[in-house]
Amino acid sequence: MNVLTSSGASHLPLDGTTVVDLTRVLAGPVCTQTLGDLGARVIKVEQPGVGDDSRAIGPFVDDASAYFMSVNRNKESIALDLKTMEDRAIFERLLERADVLVENYRPGTMEKLGYSWAILKDRFPRLILVSISGFGQTGPYRSQPAYDMVVQAMSGMMSVTGHPDTGPCRVGVSIGDLGAGLYAVIGTQSALLRRARTGQGEHVDISMLDCQVALLENAIARFGATGSVPGPIGSRHPSMAPFDVYAAQDGHLVIAVGKDAAFRTLCELLGIPQLSGDERFKTNAQRCAHEAELKRILEERLREQPAAHWLALLKENGIPTGEYHSVAQVLDHPQIQSRGMITRVVAPKGTELNVAGSPLLTGESGTVVRRNPPALDGDREQILQELSADVSQAA
Repeated sequence: MNVLTSSGASHLPLDGTTVVDLTRVLAGPVCTQTLGDLGARVIKVEQPGVGDDSRAIGPFVDDASAYFMSVNRNKESIALDLKTMEDRAIFERLLERADVLVENYRPGTMEKLGYSWAILKDRFPRLILVSISGFGQTGPYRSQPAYDMVVQAMSGMMSVTGHPDTGPCRVGVSIGDLGAGLYAVIGTQSALLRRARTGQGEHVDISMLDCQVALLENAIARFGATGSVPGPIGSRHPSMAPFDVYAAQDGHLVIAVGKDAAFRTLCELLGIPQLSGDERFKTNAQRCAHEAELKRILEERLREQPAAHWLALLKENGIPTGEYHSVAQVLDHPQIQSRGMITRVVAPKGTELNVAGSPLLTGESGTVVRRNPPALDGDREQILQELSADVSQAA
């Protein structure tokens, strides 16, 4: 095995896999960080003097972007100008040893750089190219720029988010980028499995818009089944009730009941057993039809006690329920801590920063941070030494 394929993560599933990362900002870095968390060696190729665009996005810790640090652990960095012959030669030596190349340029950019899929496939037949873009490599919108907000709006995701009286509403996280990044991981792993059988690389084409449409869940099916256009309905479920956020005496809690038997148990626990016999609420379909009135009645009762009282009672009796948390509360939650879902990276001057861990690596050790987010071009010398050593070994 050549030295560029060693990630120092022999217990992880993608150890021995080398990923060359041309991505920036969010969708691509989410993909490559996940591959890195799974054990791949990720070599991030950045623009000299500038680097990943997200390095300039605040807030900042030790003069480094917290945004950048949240999605760039377990990576190395080398700065290369792909318009110069010298740096192109280095880049191509990396590709000779790589398993995967991930890029999230606008379609057509790789062709302008001289690295179209046709050229890459011919020169590096085992290489897997993963392209993440707003609209994909084909179709009338392929050359259009896109951000998370754009694909959330175009996909219909915003049309089913928020409350009916508040107008269009963006999902509270960049689901357009995150969805594309995670689907890109699935595509990468599938291509690696196929290459193990065929010996051939392939081009994985990921569209942010496609991914948002895929994440619409059953909204498309509901429209097809009923002819009614889904719209924003707040936090409640379109097909089950009670299934919402409810106000208690001192805060909120979630109650999620999908079966009639569970609803009868809920009513008994709340001390209003007669409610389950009300003609408006006997079945799930009837409860959905009268959801607003049902919520009003439940909250009248729930407001008589603190949220903690109801949470303990409902959990003890098997009713699906949960606390309503702020981000600050999530960090201290015992379940989150026990699963290792909050990990730390170290900023340039030694300050530790909490970031979300990987749900793929939960357990006793949590996310394995083998490398803190890299300084721009911070691994250049080591990478070039390894490339030189490979050449010497080959000779």
